[in-house]
Amino acid sequence: MVRTMTDSYGAIRLSIDDRIAKLVIERPPVNAIDDVLIENLNKSLDRIESQNSLSVLHIKSGLGVFSAGADIDLMRNCLGTPAGRDKMVSIVRELQRVFARIEELSVVSIAEIGGAAMGGGLELALACDLRVASEPAKLGLPEASLGLLPAAGGTQRLPRICGEAVARRLILGAEVVGGGEAHRLGLVHWVVAAEELATWSDGLAARLGSMPAEALAACKRCIAAAADDSVDGYDLELTETRRLHDTAETRRRVKSMLVKSG
Repeated sequence: MVRTMTDSYGAIRLSIDDRIAKLVIERPPVNAIDDVLIENLNKSLDRIESQNSLSVLHIKSGLGVFSAGADIDLMRNCLGTPAGRDKMVSIVRELQRVFARIEELSVVSIAEIGGAAMGGGLELALACDLRVASEPAKLGLPEASLGLLPAAGGTQRLPRICGEAVARRLILGAEVVGGGEAHRLGLVHWVVAAEELATWSDGLAARLGSMPAEALAACKRCIAAAADDSVDGYDLELTETRRLHDTAETRRRVKSMLVKSG
């Protein structure tokens, strides 16, 4: 049964249609990230986590950029005093936490990057399972050029995603790359023409949304286990396989496939 609902959390609009949640960020002019946006991201995730049948979270921008990163006015106000600098560190800590929530969701998350994704904006995309960018998009972690570092998970996720050599190039060089180069480096999974991005991303979300939520969640857990030395990933595969065999949807889908194959 299709369930459709739409909620607004400040600059965030969250719509849920059957198995797909779409989160649109629209904080003009550049989707700058501040403490209020972080709070509303958390509220949106609370809502998403309460929907047990979801398979996909599709994150995109309602503006011409994905996100330019940290709010400049917030940084200006915070960096002038020791107390302000402590506040900024606290905000970055909260940003780490909300990105970790996205990464750890049971649903498959997609970042649709149609424009600049810089600093914290790119770190948001890195927390997602899948990333698709337009050809003219610009992606980068320029913090080192400002005497800073990408502290909302950038130094940790980028090496895992692209490898240490690429991470060193992009972080230490504060390099900004286009969509095509981002794809070549493994920073995004797909690059498409700008005019096709929205339709293509919606199609990807629909395809993933047609898959069983429990199977996608199990796949995510097993993939995560590959990077966790404390977990026996092979044993987890067997545990998850047995659990999925016990679900009615898996049995129905497998039976249908076997009938079709004769």
